[in-house]
Amino acid sequence: MQYPEIMIRPMREDLVRLGFEELKTADAVDDAVKNTSGTLMIVVNSICGCAAGKARPGVALALQNQVRPDRLATVFAGADLEATDRARGYFTGYRPSSPSIGILRDGELVYMMERYQIEGRGPEEIAAEMKRAFDEHCAASTVATI
Repeated sequence: MQYPEIMIRPMREDLVRLGFEELKTADAVDDAVKNTSGTLMIVVNSICGCAAGKARPGVALALQNQVRPDRLATVFAGADLEATDRARGYFTGYRPSSPSIGILRDGELVYMMERYQIEGRGPEEIAAEMKRAFDEHCAASTVATI
């Protein structure tokens, strides 16, 4: 079942305001992965409470880090069905979960945060882990700016 757009629009906008590009089709996901030089962070957004109270606020805090991914993108589980499936296809070795956060470098997955790593933490803890991942995996890339 697909969520009505009117229900999820505010949840989409939480990430769009931070500079995330919405990927609504499988082709858009493929294009983002294939045409991003450096690092691409894909957030699988969700309607659930752990996305609202933990993942999205944690990502917002993490993006205050000096080192960040070169490109920010998002798909919405339960709405962008084909795009979400395609994004998860790039998260090799991980089961589908939402919310989740993957970082790819030149099309290869280098970092993954799954739902179980989000739901037991607060936004500050998620941000700290994301900043660590940015420093480790994005440092050699161009620093993104909003």
